[in-house]
Amino acid sequence: MATYLVTGATGLIGRHLLRRLLDDAGLERVWLVVRAGSQDKLARLVRTMPAPQRVTTIVGDISEPRLGISERELTTLRGRVDHIVHLAALYDVTADDETSVAANVDGTRNVIDLAEDIEAGCLHHVSSVAVAGDYQGTFTEEMFDAGQRLVTAYHRTKFESERLVREQEAVPFRIYRPAIVVGHSVTGEMDKVDGPYYFFPALARLAALPSVPVVAPDIGNTNIVPVDYVADALARLVNRPGLDGRTFHLVNPAMQSAKSVYNAFARAAGAPTVTWELAERVSKPLVSLAKLSEYLPGFTLARDALLDRLGIPPIVLSALTFESNFTSTPIEGLEVPSLNSYADVLWRYWREHLDPFRARRSARHGSLDGRRVVITGASSGIGRATALKVAADGGVPLLVARRESELEEVRAEIRAAGGHAYVYPCDLTDGESVAKTVAAMLAEQPGIDMLVNNAGRSIRRSIRLSYDRFHDYERAMAINYFGAVRLILALLPHMTERRFGHIVNVSSIGVQGIAPRFSAYVASKAALDYFSKIAATETHGAGVTFTTVHMPLVRTPMIRPTKIYDAFPTKSPDQAADMVMDALRDRPKHIGTPTGLAIQVAYTLAPGLVDAIAYQGYRVFPDSAAAGGKGRVQVGKGERQLSAAAAALMRMTRGFHW
Repeated sequence: MATYLVTGATGLIGRHLLRRLLDDAGLERVWLVVRAGSQDKLARLVRTMPAPQRVTTIVGDISEPRLGISERELTTLRGRVDHIVHLAALYDVTADDETSVAANVDGTRNVIDLAEDIEAGCLHHVSSVAVAGDYQGTFTEEMFDAGQRLVTAYHRTKFESERLVREQEAVPFRIYRPAIVVGHSVTGEMDKVDGPYYFFPALARLAALPSVPVVAPDIGNTNIVPVDYVADALARLVNRPGLDGRTFHLVNPAMQSAKSVYNAFARAAGAPTVTWELAERVSKPLVSLAKLSEYLPGFTLARDALLDRLGIPPIVLSALTFESNFTSTPIEGLEVPSLNSYADVLWRYWREHLDPFRARRSARHGSLDGRRVVITGASSGIGRATALKVAADGGVPLLVARRESELEEVRAEIRAAGGHAYVYPCDLTDGESVAKTVAAMLAEQPGIDMLVNNAGRSIRRSIRLSYDRFHDYERAMAINYFGAVRLILALLPHMTERRFGHIVNVSSIGVQGIAPRFSAYVASKAALDYFSKIAATETHGAGVTFTTVHMPLVRTPMIRPTKIYDAFPTKSPDQAADMVMDALRDRPKHIGTPTGLAIQVAYTLAPGLVDAIAYQGYRVFPDSAAAGGKGRVQVGKGERQLSAAAAALMRMTRGFHW
């Protein structure tokens, strides 16, 4: 009866190996070292296994001396462990040196010390073919330090951790070097994006292209094995007598060309396949030229920007193929399945569970179908009209405003039309209220896809009537800027984690020009515009995008106190909502009107002239009665009446608010 202590049992290889060990009638006991934070995850895993009563969990951490195992448990283990299987490691070519050293080198050193302390029968160290680095030629199981260059932190730390095992003399050891490990060949199960999976988003995009003959250079060979083969091989080797001191390559005995691997996954994805591969005499100069082009100014910046859009870390390119061919000892009764036989299984599992951009995929019935869209100011005006249109398009509006009763009326209207909506009353000027609202949304919704920052406050008052009204500026900023930013910041972690999100800010045409009497309102909108421009650059790689809608004058309750607007041509809330819907469906950087664009261009080319025209507008349009103040000027025959000059300016700047 054999006993085992296993590190990394919750990892991809670890959990498949654990199932095989527990299936073995010759197993007496297996101790699993698990970090405190992963105990529940491991407990759920063990409950799905055969003979869970043979499992004992021990809280520990490979970063601690002797894995941080208590002295009491060490006493229990001493002299009782036949095999330590060390699987816990950082399998990530994108990790930096410090992180890789801590996990792979220091972790292995601590496992060796533990093995010596408890007098383990054998230490089984799972290394990697990465130790071969850029060695050119055949790399045998007996080879180790052959003068190879180790191209990434992952390669270097796997080499150093294997060296530690080889150089210690206290405990017998066996070393296993898997090739690139992908998901299960039957179920497709995989725990993270790694190896060829980094290129799957690009394949998904290529699938949209027509199927045409493709010519590509020969970039070399790789070696891929499914996790079930690796687990089967380990289960057969760890308990077989007479193998101490040996190293085993768990690889495909036939190296796979990059072309064959690409074509296997391309067929699964429905992407164009490589029809012709250029001869080696042509391919080698092309590959060398590609490497030299990295030294051209700006090339790597442009390349990395493209790779970032596809979710491919640039360093992965350096580990794309192997310079080495790997020999391997045949394992009786075990063969590596052909990648062609299970590539489609891996692709389907990735698309459903691992695609970092899966939240971006539109449903069959349209770009908004099923999308959760947060809409602020949803109780009336533009927000209400937008909510009705989102629901009619198959989306699910999450209605936000202060007054719950009015939101319930909007939800009832949506439900009556056959749609779905949720109500979240919230005061956007209150940080605690926003935090609670977002927490409720994230708990109740499968995901939040989009945000429409529509809620706002408009203040039309000249500066000379505002000398003693600084609170006007504070109130405008509180809702128009700080409220919107507060909500954006609360939702960004969720959106960036899903690598998808779209934020629509309902701004103002006044930001494009010079709007007298709107110094408080336009300034707050301009602040949000520029916050969003900067945020868009920082979230570009995470798939979060922003649209600014420079909205013209809309006939809503917000403009009711300004009576001269009764004579102005305006958009209806329904027409304004159409602009927001265009922003949600198409996700452009900007949506506006021809008038707004003309004013913006004019100010860029002739700012002094625009100032002069705006000053005339300031003179001919009166202050509102709602503005108050002793210095308020009444122009013409009253607030509802416009002078000829005012009417002409109004027509010339249709949609602009004066």
